[in-house]
Amino acid sequence: MRPSGGQFELRYGEQRANIVEVGGGLRRYTVGDREVLDGYGEDELCRSGRGQVLAPWPNRIEDGVYEYGGARHQLPLDDVANRCAIHGLARWRPMHALEQTSDRLTLGLVLYPQPGYPFSLRLIVIYRLGDDGLSVRSSAKNLGDQPCPFGLGQHPYLMPRAALVDEAVLRVPAQTVISMNERSLPQQPRRVSGAYDLREGRVLGDTVLDTAYTDLLRDDAGLAHVRFDDISVWVDDAFAYVQVFTGDPLPDIARRSLAVEPMTCAPNAFRSGDGLRTLEPGEEVEARWGISLTG
Repeated sequence: MRPSGGQFELRYGEQRANIVEVGGGLRRYTVGDREVLDGYGEDELCRSGRGQVLAPWPNRIEDGVYEYGGARHQLPLDDVANRCAIHGLARWRPMHALEQTSDRLTLGLVLYPQPGYPFSLRLIVIYRLGDDGLSVRSSAKNLGDQPCPFGLGQHPYLMPRAALVDEAVLRVPAQTVISMNERSLPQQPRRVSGAYDLREGRVLGDTVLDTAYTDLLRDDAGLAHVRFDDISVWVDDAFAYVQVFTGDPLPDIARRSLAVEPMTCAPNAFRSGDGLRTLEPGEEVEARWGISLTG
């Protein structure tokens, strides 16, 4: 049995995308012989969150504790070193294929009430390849009879053409940065400046990033575009935040790739409320993002 469960491959022209059953994650994306993502093999366990779907929250919740609806909730501390609950509840659970064609895959998962998150959610993730590259459309619906807190993200690592991210140009069209402390939790938001100001794009060099950006500059279609080397990651207006991570503390990443993580809410949003969405019973929300080559 493969650690990531069933394997699904999409094809469109020179593009190939590989999606896995466990967590509905994006394992690999190639265009011709260009490896766009820092992925992993069919028989490998997903490490460092590569391509995983992050729901019902992205990033971390401090001490795994939050208050909602007048009750205090305690989540498991799966980031033990930093005493945090990290990246939601969906990424190690099987997502079932609901529909597949050669260039499109729909996966679904129901999250049932559990200690720390006593709410019911249906998650749908649709991957599609086309002339505009790879697009991902995710939705969540509250299946329960009470409001529930919700956030969404995904965790792709982008591969530069060079050996390290240091030589690649990075452009992040954001006006506000949430600086991060040693626990990767937000501090005081501030206007981008210095090494964090990537609005015009520059060679990354030795800049270390584990940083959430917000106040994204968008085009007429409401999309924000993060550009890294020859790769463009776009997010729609449901994704108000983007986490950028150079992977320095992770031996398997160590600046060989760059995480650009679309997020609908800020890190620690279950405690701060920053960007947190409340889903009423029966309410459904949707968010879109995608990847393409610019060259």
